[in-house]
Amino acid sequence: MPCNEEFQIDLEKAFKDIAKGTLRALEEDCKKIAKRQEKWDRFYLGLAQYYSQASKDPSTCVGCVLVGTDNRVHGLGYNGFPPGIEDTVERYNDRPTKLSLVVHAEVNSIISAGHLAKGGTLYVYPSFALPPICNECCKVAIASGVKTIVGFVADENDERALRWKDSIAIAKMMCDEAGINYRGLVE
Repeated sequence: MPCNEEFQIDLEKAFKDIAKGTLRALEEDCKKIAKRQEKWDRFYLGLAQYYSQASKDPSTCVGCVLVGTDNRVHGLGYNGFPPGIEDTVERYNDRPTKLSLVVHAEVNSIISAGHLAKGGTLYVYPSFALPPICNECCKVAIASGVKTIVGFVADENDERALRWKDSIAIAKMMCDEAGINYRGLVE
């Protein structure tokens, strides 16, 4: 039985309308997810900032939070000497000595998380550049299976950014090769 002309559907137009509606709905969902993710990113960066206060380093206190794929905190770290190593003011004020003894916050958080680091996200505070991680910490992050690194967008003219410039350039290359995502938020 032939359809009445007034009830005939232009299938091509109907599919286009459905696709437009679906696309709009997907865009709305993506915006909601991005907004929710930014809320969590800021929360975990705030926790990393708080945890950085445990560092005794007089020049830079760094904190790091490792969050697993289940959105739970699995590791916390700050920059400091390993347990059992005397952390005197003299050692911290002698830069070569300090650099040879200190364990970075990122490594401490990965150690703290153990096997739960795999697939996780590192939140690092403060950031000197993007990615917010040095090449030495980046090696450990890659080896442990970390998938994402988050920090605040940094001031590129910060003295620390200039001091760590070469290391961070290597870390960027390593992250790109290993497929580690990194992002920065405006503080």
